Amino acid sequence: MTAAPADFARARSEFLSIDTPRVEDGAAIWRIARDSEVLDLNSSYSYLLWCRDFAATSVVARGEDGEPIAFVTGYIRPDRPGTLVVWQVAVDQAHRGKGLAAKLLDALTARVAANQGLSSVETTITPDNTASNRLFTSFAQRHDVPLEQEVLFAGELFPEETHLPEVLYRIGPFSP
Repeated sequence: MTAAPADFARARSEFLSIDTPRVEDGAAIWRIARDSEVLDLNSSYSYLLWCRDFAATSVVARGEDGEPIAFVTGYIRPDRPGTLVVWQVAVDQAHRGKGLAAKLLDALTARVAANQGLSSVETTITPDNTASNRLFTSFAQRHDVPLEQEVLFAGELFPEETHLPEVLYRIGPFSP
C-alpha cells in the first residue's frame, strides 16, 4: 500500500478534518450509526469502548464544530496481525454523497499501514447493502489490489429470521 501520512494530511485539508476518535465521540458515533438506518446498532456503551480500545484502528471526520460527522471503526485480527477488519462505516446524512466514506477508509488504511503494517482489509457486508459494496469494490480498484468475496456467516446462523448472510470481502494483499 502506497498511501502514507501525506495522503492522510491531504484528506484532512480537502474537507473538515480526519482524526482519531476519543471516548467523548462515542455518543455522536452511536447516533450516526443509529441514524444510518442500515447498520446493526450496537449499544452506546460499545461505541464508548470502541473509541477507547480501538481508536488506533478507527477514524472520525469532524465538522466545523469539531463534532464527528462520519466514522470508520476497525480492529486488527488477533490471528492475522496484518489484517484490518473494518467493523462499521457511517456518514451523517447531511454529509453523504461527497466521497467522505472513501476518504476515511483511505486515511485509516494509510495510517494502519504506516504505523503497524497492513497486508489485507476484511469486512462483511449483507448482499442488500449497495453503498458498502460500492465503497469496498472501489477501494480495491483505487489501490489496485484483488477483492475476494465469500459467505462468512449464512443467514440461518443468525437468531433473527430475516437476517441476510454476511459476505466477507477480503481485499489485498497490499504491497509494503
